[in-house]
Amino acid sequence: MNNAWIVGAKRSPVIPHGGAFAALDIHDLAAPVIRALLDSAGMTTDQVGELILANALGAGGNPARVAALAAGLPETVGGLSIDRQCCGGLDAVMLAQSMVLSGQHDVVIAGGAESYSRRPLRYRTFADGRAPEPYDQAQFTPWPGRDPDMAEAAEALAQTLGITRQAQDEWAVASHQAALQADLSGQIVTLEGQDRDAFTRNLNARLCARAPVVAGSVTAANMAVAADGAAFVLVVSDRVARTLSAPKIRIEAGSSLGGAPDLPGIAPVVAIKAALDRAGRTVDSLTVAEVMEAFAVQAIACQEGADLPRDIVNPNGGALARGHPIGASGAIVAVGLYHQLVQKGGAGVAAIAAAGGLGSALVLSAV
Repeated sequence: MNNAWIVGAKRSPVIPHGGAFAALDIHDLAAPVIRALLDSAGMTTDQVGELILANALGAGGNPARVAALAAGLPETVGGLSIDRQCCGGLDAVMLAQSMVLSGQHDVVIAGGAESYSRRPLRYRTFADGRAPEPYDQAQFTPWPGRDPDMAEAAEALAQTLGITRQAQDEWAVASHQAALQADLSGQIVTLEGQDRDAFTRNLNARLCARAPVVAGSVTAANMAVAADGAAFVLVVSDRVARTLSAPKIRIEAGSSLGGAPDLPGIAPVVAIKAALDRAGRTVDSLTVAEVMEAFAVQAIACQEGADLPRDIVNPNGGALARGHPIGASGAIVAVGLYHQLVQKGGAGVAAIAAAGGLGSALVLSAV
């Protein structure tokens, strides 16, 4: 049976918007990571068949093509940009797997990049002559009543499942504590003098109690800050994998599914179960799980809903301790999972939710 392998995984530091990456465009974030990724696997640019880049906030124009050229990839590499909001970076890896398994390409770079700091201003125009109106959140469903603000959706999830602010704050504190102790040197590419996630701090219950309320039990302490960053993995065929000495992690299965648009945070539960089923696995066989923490309540809901043991979830912390560069976040959890499996062996799952009621999950294993 043919396989698709991840033979390298790199990311930039994640920097809150308006910080050290504030002047960098999408390709400025992506290109150094792509170059470092190829170097880490001992591969050259002329071996790459395709670059898939997820992005949620850019102005279009195929940022994957721009990033490919900026990274020095051959002009024959067209670049494919995708937008599945937060899920995009993880879905890019699944799409790369499909390209490799189908024989379309032997080497695909997949991931995402987001510059929240440089996102374009958006205006909605009207045919009746009214002045254009600015907007921040795009339309994720055709029904205004089921297209909530993401923080309000997180609070609705907390109320639906009975997840308290204390539980959310405790998860956030644990995320920061784990991130402070984590060694991410093998993952992070130094960029603009930054070699660590700038938002990680010694968060505690007292600071959580003082955090501004955003929506009910959702506060500035238990939701991820908007951020800039990039992350990519290198997906190759069996034939190429056999020629490399880089650590190899097999892509076993993936799933991207929809759920209730007004409760997007719970959508990864179904995706996790579907991906594990396709891989012929149960949660008991997992060594580690990387679950996106756009909101603490979302991470709690996914951990409990998918019956993931708490002690295997986000051992190096999560997005609450680093930030949320939307199009890159799915790739960031994939990068984290790759490195965890290289260190620990076994199998793991990466999962993320997205606006509109979407959830994606990817199962990887060390063989």
